[in-house]
Amino acid sequence: MSIHEVFMPALSSTMTEGKIVSWVKSPGDKVEKGETVVVVESDKADMDVETFYEGFLAHIIVEAGETAPVGSAIAFIAETEAEIEQAKSLANSGGVAASATSSPEPIPATASAATPALASQNGSNHKEGRLVVSPRARKLAKELKVDLTTLQGSGPHGRIVAEDVEALSNKGKQPATSPVAPPAPVPTSAPVAPPAPRTPAPAPVVAAVPGQIVPLTTFQNAVVRNMVATISVPVFRVGYTITTDGLDKLYKQIKSKGVTMTALLAKAVAMTLQKHPLLNASYSDQGIVYHSDINISVAVAMDDGGLITPVLQNADAVDIYSLSRTWKSLVERARAKQLQPQEYNSGTFTLSNLGMFGVDKFDAILPPGQGSILAIGASRPQVVATPDGLFGVRQQMQVNITSDHRIIYGAHAAAFLQDLAKLIETNPQSLTL
Repeated sequence: MSIHEVFMPALSSTMTEGKIVSWVKSPGDKVEKGETVVVVESDKADMDVETFYEGFLAHIIVEAGETAPVGSAIAFIAETEAEIEQAKSLANSGGVAASATSSPEPIPATASAATPALASQNGSNHKEGRLVVSPRARKLAKELKVDLTTLQGSGPHGRIVAEDVEALSNKGKQPATSPVAPPAPVPTSAPVAPPAPRTPAPAPVVAAVPGQIVPLTTFQNAVVRNMVATISVPVFRVGYTITTDGLDKLYKQIKSKGVTMTALLAKAVAMTLQKHPLLNASYSDQGIVYHSDINISVAVAMDDGGLITPVLQNADAVDIYSLSRTWKSLVERARAKQLQPQEYNSGTFTLSNLGMFGVDKFDAILPPGQGSILAIGASRPQVVATPDGLFGVRQQMQVNITSDHRIIYGAHAAAFLQDLAKLIETNPQSLTL
C-alpha cells in the first residue's frame, strides 16, 4: 500500500500556521506530481501548493476555510484508486499506518509555486513530458493564445509564470531561449486536465456589530506577531522638515509617463542610503548585518485588514520609470494576494506614507529584522522666512525616522535626513538619471 500525507507547507520563515483558501482538486480526482492541489493563505499571500506525488486525492483532512499548523497533515494521496477507501479508513483511525510511506518529503521553506522536486537542476520547465505552469499562466496563455511550449519559465525552478506569458505576448514574437527538448511520449491514457484557473475572491467585509467579537484575519494576526516582536527593540525617533517644491515640479512633469510619487520617494531614499549603509543595515546577535542590496519596503494597507510591505528591490539602481511600473504591479498583486515571499520579505529599509491621506506627522513602528523605517507626512504650503529676510510660501513635508538604537545613533539618523533633504530640495532631477 502506498498512501502519502500532504502537509501544510511553510510559505515564509515566520509562518506558523496556514489557512486553506480552496482545494483545486476534489476527493477521488487524479493528481500528477507537481500539480497544484490546494491554495493556502500564509501570513501575507495566497499561494498555490503542489504535490510531491502522483495518484488520487483520497481524503481531505483540513477543509477550505480551516487552519492547520505548519507541518501537519492536511490530506491523503493514494497511488491507486483501490487504495482510496483504505486512505479514508486511515484518516478515521488517525494517520498513515506503518505500511504506508514512513518518511514524508521535507517541507521546503517556500513551497508556493514550485518545489525542488518539480524541475530539473538546469531550470527546465518541462518535467517528465509535462510543462510546469502556474494556473494563472495557463489562464492567461489561453486568453492571449500563447503557445506554452515555446516558453522557458522564469519562476522557481523553471516554472512558467504569468509574467512569462505577458512578456511573450507583448513582444509579439518568441523570446530568445535555449532550445527545449520536445515532451517525452506519454503512455496511452486519458489526459489529465489542468486545474481550473483560480481567480482570487474578494475577502468578505464583516460588518461591526456592537458586542460581537470578530476574529482576526491571517494578515492581522501576522501584524500582531510583528508588533509584539518589536517591543524588545530599543528605538529612537528623529524628525525633519523637507521642502518639496522641486520634487512636486518634477512629479508634474513626469506623472503622465506613469511615474508615481511613491516611486520617487523610494528612489530618493535608496540613493541617500548609498551614502549611509548603516541605515540600510540590521542588528543580529553576531553583530551588524550590512546588506548588499538596497531594497525599499513600502507599507500598503489591505482592503480586508492587515498590512503588507511590497519590496522595490535594488531601488537605487533601477530607473524611475521601471521602478514605477514595478510598484504598480506589486500593489495590484499584493491586493490580490499573489505576491511571492521574496516580494514582501526581502526589504532592508521601510517607508510608510500616510501623507497621501492628509496626515501631517506620525511615528512609525520599526519592522522586525530592519534597522530603520521612515514615516512620511503630507506636503503642504507653509509660510517661511527666505534667506533675503522676506517671507515666502513653500511646499513642505514632515518626515520622521524610527531606528534601532542598538546599531544606529542619533547623529547617524540626522546625517541621513540631512542628505535626503538636500537631494529632494536641490537636485530632484537626479532621480530620473
